[in-house]
Amino acid sequence: MGVCEKKPKESVGDVSVMSEQGKLDRVIDQKICRDLIGQCTIEHDLPFKWVEYRSVQLLLQYLYPNFRFITRNIAASDVMQMYLRQKEKLKLVLKNIPGMLCLTCDVWTACTNAGYICLTVHYVDEKWRLNNKILSFCDMPPPHSGFELSKKVYNCLVYWGIDRKVFSITLDNASANDVMVRLLKQQLLLQNSLPCDVEFFHVRCCAHILNLIVQDGLKVASVALGKIRESVKYVKGSEARMIAFQECAQRVSVNITCGLSTDVPTCWNSTYVMLDSAIRYRRVFCSLELQDRNYKCCPSNEEWSRAEKMCAFLYPFYAITNLISGSSYPTSNLYFLQVWKIECLLVENLGSEDQVISDMAKNMKAKFDKFWDDYSVILAMGAILDPRLKVQFVEYCYKKLNPLTCQDKIEGIKKKLYLLYDEYKKKSGDFSSSRVSTPQLQDYSIYSTITTCGVRSGGLGSMGGSGKLDENLIVVS
Repeated sequence: MGVCEKKPKESVGDVSVMSEQGKLDRVIDQKICRDLIGQCTIEHDLPFKWVEYRSVQLLLQYLYPNFRFITRNIAASDVMQMYLRQKEKLKLVLKNIPGMLCLTCDVWTACTNAGYICLTVHYVDEKWRLNNKILSFCDMPPPHSGFELSKKVYNCLVYWGIDRKVFSITLDNASANDVMVRLLKQQLLLQNSLPCDVEFFHVRCCAHILNLIVQDGLKVASVALGKIRESVKYVKGSEARMIAFQECAQRVSVNITCGLSTDVPTCWNSTYVMLDSAIRYRRVFCSLELQDRNYKCCPSNEEWSRAEKMCAFLYPFYAITNLISGSSYPTSNLYFLQVWKIECLLVENLGSEDQVISDMAKNMKAKFDKFWDDYSVILAMGAILDPRLKVQFVEYCYKKLNPLTCQDKIEGIKKKLYLLYDEYKKKSGDFSSSRVSTPQLQDYSIYSTITTCGVRSGGLGSMGGSGKLDENLIVVS
């Protein structure tokens, strides 16, 4: 009986043949192997010379004796080619995105005095997934003036072919950024590419503003805060001090479940974490002062008590900072609610019986009014478009803060929302002006399907740091 010969096994990118002994011999595709080596180099942040390591070459030679080794220069060239291919793919993706693109930009100077700029694009793809890609992360030589920044950003937009698809750019409050925005507006307006004539182009970073607000509040208790910061630095300054600190913890029967945390003074939420960790070991620091004559920055009992009150007062701000700093979920719909909670907290504590908390609230309210006296309209729209909130909740928030100006603010938001709607309707080819007209408010389903009720008089008791409303706050009709 005849037996059909088996076909040699084939696969994409390589050739597989059967040897005389019946074993499978694979001929390695060198191109695929080099691509995999490049991918490994990128994913694991390996130096290019790793391909020349003797042990790596021995492993590859054992797996396939005829493998042709590459040098570090070839590995670097392969990685660059992969980068260029991915860049072209991203260009094509950004070109085909039907909606507008949002940008974030940051400029900073490293400890070596070298300047850097990072430009990131944010967009929603055709599957309604939120994406963000770094368009440029490069050196930024001085001067870091508004003119130079605008030129750098605009050239990057032109290079990626998205200079006509920009909706907004989010920046911190550096004065150079204001100049950059003004120059970018002028350039993009010449191309007639900005929606609503730059009405919504400039967005100020909420996390950065919140940091400035809290930093002003921390100045009230700078002496107590400085002593706690120096105490933490002193203990963490050497292994011997850490051992002495642990011995003091055993002496006063305090379990060290979490370590001390140092902070970055310009990043306030790290200051909160430092305060929270230090307060837990208040008695340990007091014991260390009695045992170590070199430890001279221990806070007094009054300063410890002040720090505890500060920590309790700042916790909601810490939770809000973490919430609006998220990168794996949309945050624009959270902005209005969180800013409103901040203002309510500050107003509530302006008349606090504790003088320190009252002074902190006054300083923070002054800074709040400077930046957030008028909430960002485009981000307030995010709350309106959130099916859990909608326009009635925004109206309730404004009314709680100031009933006299509530109606004017709501009408202003509605007017600009209609303006933005008409802009998208005009750009979209799906509807003609004869078929779709600007709807009246009562016809707008997003305004009429939700009713506020059962709101607690305190305003904040029904909402937690997660940004979710209590189910009793709103009722869907």
